[in-house]
Amino acid sequence: MGSLDTDVESPRIVYAGTPEFAVPALQALIGAGYPPVAVYTQPDRPAGRGRRLRPSPVKQVAEAAGLPVVQPEGLKSAEARAALADWRPDILIVAAYGLILPRAVLAIPPLGGLNLHASLLPRWRGAAPIHRAILAGDRETGVCLMQMEPGLDTGPVHACRAVPIADDATTGSLHDELARLGADLLAERLPAILRGESEPRPQDEAAVTYAHKLDKAEAWLDWTRPVAELDRQVRAFNPWPVAQTRLDDQVVRVYAASPRPQASSAAPGTIMAAGPEGVDVAADDGHLRLRTVQLPARRAVAAADWARNADLVGRVLAGGA
Repeated sequence: MGSLDTDVESPRIVYAGTPEFAVPALQALIGAGYPPVAVYTQPDRPAGRGRRLRPSPVKQVAEAAGLPVVQPEGLKSAEARAALADWRPDILIVAAYGLILPRAVLAIPPLGGLNLHASLLPRWRGAAPIHRAILAGDRETGVCLMQMEPGLDTGPVHACRAVPIADDATTGSLHDELARLGADLLAERLPAILRGESEPRPQDEAAVTYAHKLDKAEAWLDWTRPVAELDRQVRAFNPWPVAQTRLDDQVVRVYAASPRPQASSAAPGTIMAAGPEGVDVAADDGHLRLRTVQLPARRAVAAADWARNADLVGRVLAGGA
């Protein structure tokens, strides 16, 4: 790591982030008196039914704070690197930016790049660490501040903070908790990093796991699997891509469910009960009680409402497209 040419009280920070996860960290920098000299974020993307261009959450916060916003398609060109260098950054702070940062980019700031990652590295390097932690049944996860290298989340780690994964945690709820935790950790540790008083520790390569990008096909519920796995699948894929199953020719999306250990001789996927408490579906070693579902072209409702308006007991749910 290099050293700052400027006073530690007024470092020139370039912040790079795009989704909601990156918003609390940006707000923490502003609140701590470290407003970035520029904020890099992904270009506006089409969204919603009208497919109108929508600015990223980070762009919205940056513009509201009066910060310059830069939205390159990439950072590999000499022109993009020169534009970044023109900001004379002392350090580049990154949180879920969404673009690969080449070695030449990381070499621009004297203090390099600092990445806020939503896992306890080296576990769950990669694109979907929150989802993968829930799917795997991990009992805890957390956030880490990592000195960036050209590899995928391979750099040495300045600090981590852990939290337990609750039995009812979804990717949505855990995402929000980790975003706040990461913002706190950044605000706490950044002064020491800026002063050169934080020595990052290399990751244990023997303990590496990868959080591969999600595929929508993973959202299909396979009722021959253990009920605990199905429960984790529902929670991991809420709010996206949302677990789903099939009833005849209808796709039923499952937003919330709870595992029931009672075994049954019924075939997997059979709806065993449907009433005020939800819809119970037979799995490999128990029942999964569906609590919130969504039918095609409808809004999400309590599974009890679905049960009141349909004859469900004895019908069979299926997985697969």
